[in-house]
Amino acid sequence: MQVSPSPIPGLLVVRIPVHGDNRGWFMENWQRTKMIAAGLPDFGPVQHNVSFNNTAGATRGIHAEPWDKLVSVVVGRVFSAWVDLRAGDTFGTTFTIELEPGTAVFVPRGVANSYQTLEDGTAYSYLVNDHWSADATYTNLNLLDETIAIQWPLPMREVSDKDRDHPRLADVTPVPPRRSVILGADGQLGRALRAVLPEAIALTRAELDLTDPAAFDAVAWGDVDTIYNAAAYTAVDRAETPEGRRAAWAVNVTAVATMARIATEHGLTLVNVSSDYVFDGTAESHTPDEPLSPLGVYGQTKAAGEAVTSTVLRHYVVRTSWVVGDGGNFVSTMRRLARDGVSPTVVDDQHGRLTTASELAAGIVELVRSGAPYGVHHLTGGGPVKTWADIAREIFAEEGRDPADVIGVSTEAYGEGKDLAPRPRHSALD
Repeated sequence: MQVSPSPIPGLLVVRIPVHGDNRGWFMENWQRTKMIAAGLPDFGPVQHNVSFNNTAGATRGIHAEPWDKLVSVVVGRVFSAWVDLRAGDTFGTTFTIELEPGTAVFVPRGVANSYQTLEDGTAYSYLVNDHWSADATYTNLNLLDETIAIQWPLPMREVSDKDRDHPRLADVTPVPPRRSVILGADGQLGRALRAVLPEAIALTRAELDLTDPAAFDAVAWGDVDTIYNAAAYTAVDRAETPEGRRAAWAVNVTAVATMARIATEHGLTLVNVSSDYVFDGTAESHTPDEPLSPLGVYGQTKAAGEAVTSTVLRHYVVRTSWVVGDGGNFVSTMRRLARDGVSPTVVDDQHGRLTTASELAAGIVELVRSGAPYGVHHLTGGGPVKTWADIAREIFAEEGRDPADVIGVSTEAYGEGKDLAPRPRHSALD
């Protein structure tokens, strides 16, 4: 089996082995494992249609539905033509090829499909990853459009009235690309993702209540390709209280389960951001495949959220650590204390790396766009591992203060008399 590109981005020609003997022939018209290995996207078909055509010259198209499809011929031969009707530089690009048993074409969403039968009694097959709806509006192009000038090999003996009346290319509204959705768009990471993905649908907590499964129905998920979940309950200490525990599980687990269900139903990519807190911190550096061992409620909910996310075929769990962005955070607090003349006590036995929200957002988007393998990835700031006290001293030096004004203390000493959640001593992610 071989998969070859075409002039239309994403339109792929598939050569399928046909096995024959004196009885006839056999081919694996859809074989997910082999086709993915050969380079076909795992597009998740949900419906299989067969169009039977009585006579040569029957012509159908040119239709650009909002789904992907794998087209082929079971019996007979067809002349097939495709036109890119997606918004962008390749709008109007065409590609033609003759199809017979043994050749199939993968057609991405927004690329218009058409064919003309070359033999009587031709059966045309198409496997699609969404269901046709009588209420939906689809994009179409006239078969005889002068701009694309498809050279149909036979006179058009059988054409539907609808196909004859489709608009010319100049009157076609391009099919818009699917968009990303950012959940938790008002948080530090959410705001950073909005800067990287300005075209995304950015939903704040006020606009979409993550704890209400019905609230997710307001989003047109059929027009979405990726969910970036930047929302999280991150009040580590408060999560140890009865009220905080319920809130942490609602946002970090139950809401993620709703996202996973939606992503599975619509074939979306789900990106869920996790934390070094899924580890107990006994290892000095944590690998992506290290068994999870969370210490507190926050870490337990993030670990559970990872497990839920992993049920989605196209998923990324992105673990990070010590994130700082615009707004209140450790760095801004230390700068304020340095300027105010305060000499703070800072923990000096917790080790990790700072990660800026901007570099985390850029890295997450690059991870998705690069087509990296689905699964767990670690993404943090670089450089040597430091303690919180080390970082505070660097900030004090930048502010013109003596680094010695930062007083290092143990986690136990810092937590004396306070209701603090357990924290990993080592947060560095390999």
